[in-house]
Amino acid sequence: MADEAGDMTAPVTYPSQSARAASAAEARFRITRPIAPARNARVIALDEAAAAVARSVAGRSWAHARFYTCGPVPPGRPEELALSAVGEAPDVAPIALAAALEGTDVVMVLASEDSGGAQAAAIGGACWARAVTTAGVVLGDGFEADEAVAALRPYARVLLLSADEGDVVELLTALRV
Repeated sequence: MADEAGDMTAPVTYPSQSARAASAAEARFRITRPIAPARNARVIALDEAAAAVARSVAGRSWAHARFYTCGPVPPGRPEELALSAVGEAPDVAPIALAAALEGTDVVMVLASEDSGGAQAAAIGGACWARAVTTAGVVLGDGFEADEAVAALRPYARVLLLSADEGDVVELLTALRV
C-alpha cells in the first residue's frame, strides 16, 4: 500500500478476537476454579443390568447425585414407588419416589430392557408434575427396552440410546451434578 508520497507502508493489522482473548491483559478475567456442581440429581435404575451400571457410576465422586433401584409400582399409587439407595446397607428401608424427588433438579432414568415400563411412566409422571427435568438413558446393544423408551418419551427432555456406560458419566458431568 502506498501513501501520498508514494512510499510503501505495511497495512495495519489488528489481532483477532481469539488472540485478544488469549492475551495477558485478558487473563485477569478468566475463571480459574472448576465450575461448582449446580444440580441435585437422582439416578434411578429400572432393571438389573441398569442397576449394575448405576452401582459402577455411583462409585465415582459426585457432589449432589443419589443413585437408586426401584421396585414394582403399587397399583393406583405411582407416587409410592419404592426406591432403594444403591450402595446402602441392605437393612436400610426403601423410600417413596415422592420423598426422593424432594429438592431434586434432574432425574436420570437408566433402562436396558422392557421390564421397567410401568416404573418409567410413574417416574416420568411424578417428575412432570414437579417440573423436574427428566433424562432417559437406554443401555445396551440391541436396545430391547421399547416399552421403557415409549413410557419415558413423553416426559424425558433427553433420551439417549447408548451401549456405553461412559455416556452416563458424561451426561451427569454435563449436567454439573
